[in-house]
Formats: sequence, structure tokens, C-alpha cells
Amino acid sequence: MRAYSVDLRERIMAAVDAGMPRAEAARIFRVSVATIERYRQRRRTTGGLVPGHSPGRTPEIAPAQSPALAAQVAAHPDDTLAQHAATWRAEQGTAVRLWAVGRALVRAKIARNKRRCLRSSATRRRGRRGARTRRRSPRRIASSWTRRRATSR
Repeated sequence: MRAYSVDLRERIMAAVDAGMPRAEAARIFRVSVATIERYRQRRRTTGGLVPGHSPGRTPEIAPAQSPALAAQVAAHPDDTLAQHAATWRAEQGTAVRLWAVGRALVRAKIARNKRRCLRSSATRRRGRRGARTRRRSPRRIASSWTRRRATSR
């Protein structure tokens, strides 16, 4: 969820400072009373109402290690993410998950294009999706038992 704008925070606090009860200000601005209390505390401690930074996940491969990752991808351009993670563990000494390698590649804007001369994968398309299969004649569909039965009558 995104933080409320600084403009809204200032209007809420201006209304409370003007003497409006916190419960009424919460109802009018559609925020909770606890939110107003947090705004009061933030203004008291920091002097402003600017929202704090959401830290998020700490990357397993730090941005400072992007050159090492770029060198690894340049040395092994056709490796999969799992192979890059194994190479990273062997060269850097830290185990990383393959999703961490993928996020680091995206963050560093490193393209991981495979060469076209590689052998195609084992799974192939058999035909167009949704295309009908070849129709069979009713004679072929009928089993030998039904043909015998039909001819014996």
C-alpha cells in the first residue's frame, strides 16, 4: 500500500491543530485515529510529515557486485539461471537462489540472450493451438466387432 500524500497529511494535521477532534478528522479524511497519532509523533520527532522509505528486500547480490555478475554472464552467455547461481557460488563463495540472480540481472540491465545456433529444446509444438486434428472416416472409427456385427445381419 502506498503512503498518503504529504498534502493530505498536512491538511489532516492543520484540521487537528485548529481544534477538530481526532475522531472527527479521521472520519472526514477517511483515515484511522492511529494514523493521525502516527502523524503527530512523526512531526514531533522529525519536524515534518514526509513519509519514510520502505526498505523492501535486501538483495542477495548487491548492486556493487553487478560488474562481477556482468563478467560471469559474458563468460557464460548460454547458461541458465540455475547454472549462473551455481557458478556464482563457486566463484564468489556465497549461495544465491536463481530468482536472486534473475532480479540482479534485471536491476543491472544485463540482457541474457541465448545464441540462436543452440539446439532447440526437446519439447516441440505439434501443431497450431486449437487446430482440429485430421478427421477420420466413420468406417475407421468403428471397431472390427461392430463391422462384423453389421455384416452378419
